[in-house]
Amino acid sequence: MSGSDAAQLVTPETTAPPPDTGQNAAYARGGLTLLMACGATFVAFLDVSVTYVAFPSLHKSFPDASLSALSWVVSSYTVVFAAVLAPAGRLADVLGRRALFLLSVAGFTLASGLCAIAPTVEFLVGMRVLQGISAAGMIPSALSLVLSSRPPERRSSAIGLWGASSSAAAAVGPPLGGLLVDSFGWPSVFLINVPLGVVLVVASYRILPPRTGPAGRMPDLIGTLAVALGVGGVVAALTEGSSWGWTSPAFLGALLGGAVLLALALLRSRRHPAPAVEISLWRSRKFRVANIAFVLFGGSMYCWLLAAPLFATEIWGYSEVEAGLALAPGAVMSVIASVLAGRYARAHQRVAVVVGGVLFAVQCGIWMIGLESKPDFLVVWLPATLIGGVGIGAVMTGLSSASATALPPRLFAAGAGLATTARQVGAALGTAAFAALMAVLGGESGKTLDGFRQVFVMCTVLAALAAVAALWLTDPKQKATQEKASQEAEH
Repeated sequence: MSGSDAAQLVTPETTAPPPDTGQNAAYARGGLTLLMACGATFVAFLDVSVTYVAFPSLHKSFPDASLSALSWVVSSYTVVFAAVLAPAGRLADVLGRRALFLLSVAGFTLASGLCAIAPTVEFLVGMRVLQGISAAGMIPSALSLVLSSRPPERRSSAIGLWGASSSAAAAVGPPLGGLLVDSFGWPSVFLINVPLGVVLVVASYRILPPRTGPAGRMPDLIGTLAVALGVGGVVAALTEGSSWGWTSPAFLGALLGGAVLLALALLRSRRHPAPAVEISLWRSRKFRVANIAFVLFGGSMYCWLLAAPLFATEIWGYSEVEAGLALAPGAVMSVIASVLAGRYARAHQRVAVVVGGVLFAVQCGIWMIGLESKPDFLVVWLPATLIGGVGIGAVMTGLSSASATALPPRLFAAGAGLATTARQVGAALGTAAFAALMAVLGGESGKTLDGFRQVFVMCTVLAALAAVAALWLTDPKQKATQEKASQEAEH
């Protein structure tokens, strides 16, 4: 082991040897645990992309429902998902990661089956809320299971594989959703989750190691509700602002009310013995910067994810399936980059995020300059998408690895929940920015070549800002510890 490798392992959380029985059993099942976590993550993120594709079919099945009501079939999942992530991560560290994971996967599977047989839009939205709550429990518990099933020196590579599962969902989601809806109708995008979920529950029950270590105190209930309602209010306002109106009472009430609740929850967490939010995690500069970069890059990436298929369909006249297939090569590159970044970025997380952010900014810049009304897939779209796919994989894995390595083991799930919340807040900001630009540029008339170019300008700027923020992706205390360890290793 080199001096830098030795330094990476010398942290306050990793100097002590692992417990004998429980932790060794977890390490022995690390590969299977990773497989279960990746499967759950794949299903959770797949459900976002396939539902967008099913929206036109839903409108035909429920012709009496307003577009505003139907939009909540998509929005309710993303809003609740973002709102519950931080509390779910905190609960996973208290109740047990395995228990919350199994309960969440089972709840997601049940809700998916009920979505498929929904008789009304209201029932469908209610089941999507249950899906969102369950997905919020799956993600932080899945990542924390991955982290706790690997020794410190192997965690970054596992994070890369775990991150690749969400990229894979993005790759197959649009074309798979289009094929399912065209062949079997919109219920099929929910039914596909049922057999996958059953397999995950049965296999995880048999494979995942039992809990090791004592249970902690239940987090502050009032603070937990304030966090969930606060994040939910802010995300709902940003997501639905274009349809509610940016100066409407609904938008201002949700945004300001959510911000006030979040502020109160954070103040309460500073004094409570079992806080809803582990504020101590933000004392690490590395964790703070990773969360800031997650927000910035999440805004860029999700704004682009909204604009790219819409550009292909509105400007180039592609079908939904063709637009999904056009984006698939970049998503495949994102999967490959996630795996490679996980292998090599453990000691170079800052480099991975900075380079990845620049690459994604380059892609958005190429699209801003090079895309025209006439389709030019091979010369402009495809090369730029491949570059951007590498950037997405490097950034997401680098940030996940950076935030994870800044966490003490007892707070793996809480930290994973906070980091993923930052990513989803960024997604809400990207969604709001896209909708605002379309509105400023004239609604439907904004869906012109110049309108999309303005969107790609914003995506470029946000990705570049994420790369700049990542320059501070180090922890001075950890760096001093690493330098000391390196000197000791040399002697």
